[in-house]
Amino acid sequence: MDIRAGDVLEMKKSHPGCGSSRMKVLRAGADFRLSCMGCGHVIMIPRPKCEKSIKSVIRDITDEKG
Repeated sequence: MDIRAGDVLEMKKSHPGCGSSRMKVLRAGADFRLSCMGCGHVIMIPRPKCEKSIKSVIRDITDEKG
């Protein structure tokens, strides 16, 4: 799955702290650093676990090159 820093992920389940289901990718690699779009809470999650819980990827078209 092609996920880069700056992408917004729509998750299958909402964040238990605030109820938001959108997370912004701060770092992508063997694991992801995600920031909740609702409350700003930052978490680290392993790549396989994160990829299973993604509903959709929202990417800003202005970031695309070419």
